[in-house]
This record gives sequence, C-alpha cells and structure tokens, in this order.
Amino acid sequence: MQDHPKLIPGRYYHIYNRGINSCAIFREEENYRYFMWLYGKHVAPVVETYAWALLPTHFHFLVQVVPDLTGLEDLSGLKPAHQHLSNFFNAYSKSINKRVNRHGSLFERPFKRKPISSDNHMMNTLIYIHNNPVHHGYCRHPSEYGWSSYNNYFSENQHPKLIEFQQQFFEDRENFVYLHEHALNKLEEDDLLD
Repeated sequence: MQDHPKLIPGRYYHIYNRGINSCAIFREEENYRYFMWLYGKHVAPVVETYAWALLPTHFHFLVQVVPDLTGLEDLSGLKPAHQHLSNFFNAYSKSINKRVNRHGSLFERPFKRKPISSDNHMMNTLIYIHNNPVHHGYCRHPSEYGWSSYNNYFSENQHPKLIEFQQQFFEDRENFVYLHEHALNKLEEDDLLD
C-alpha cells in the first residue's frame, strides 16, 4: 500500500484527481457549481487557493495549506487538511451517485498531492493548470474557459492574495499573460513535432 503523506501547514501543493476509469465527474453545469460550493465549505477554511481548473473528467488545484489555524478553532472538529479534502470528495461523490443513480467510487483514490519544490515549479504548475483546458481541446486560450481561475487574475474584484501572488511570481499581469501564452506556443510546437 502506497503511503500518502499528510499535507503540511505552510506548504504549497498541486492537488489533482480524475474520475475512476477516466469517467466524467462533471456531467452538467450544476455539477461544477456544486463542486466549487462544497470546496468552499470543506476545503477553503484550511487552504489558500491560487489556481484551479475543472474539466469533465478531472480537476487541478494549486493550494497552500494555511500555515496558522489560529482563529479557526470554532470549526467543528478541526481536522488535518487532507481530511478536509477527503470529506469534500466523499460529499461530492455521494451527491453525484445519488443524482445519477450510481454507486461506488467516483474518483481514483486517493487524491494526488505533489509538494511544490521551488518558485519555478510554482509558476509552471499554475500555468499548467490554467492551460490544461487548452491542452485537452476545450478552448483555444485559458481566458475562454469558464471553469478555471485564470480570469480571476483579471477581475476588478481580484482577491488581495491573488494580487500578491501574481506580483511575487509573475511581476505583473503582462508577464502573467506572456508566460501563459509562451507555454501555449510551446505546447503547439511540441504537438507539431509529434
């Protein structure tokens, strides 16, 4: 049995998973909305989320586990971050199973978690997540895809944490866009070489 380490407070992680046997985990728009609502309920209290993308068969999140849980003691039965994620996935699975009259696992188990090891790794992971819908053919540019955080970085009501993150890792919006587009161009070149 493979060991799946607990999520360490203060560390950044790429969290991802897909439907078992690559089955659809999002069948209609309401599924995406409900998934994000549950994420806000179960996971958002214990992580800062810097990027996400939901695709029909899989999802990606770039998060930092909250380094200090002070002030969150009022959360009922405060649990480690990985348990919040597990509870979130279980709640979503039960809801979808009931809605479509199925049973059994919806996700491959357990969810994948890769620690972010450097600033470069952080930038590449964020770009990878935002460009994932393009890679899978759902759009031509990440700004065209509605179920990712890419456009959150351009919102008039941009969260201060995203502004700080963007400045720390990308300097400004222009560089943010340039690096995403450069990665897309590289992806197209790689596809042409295959």
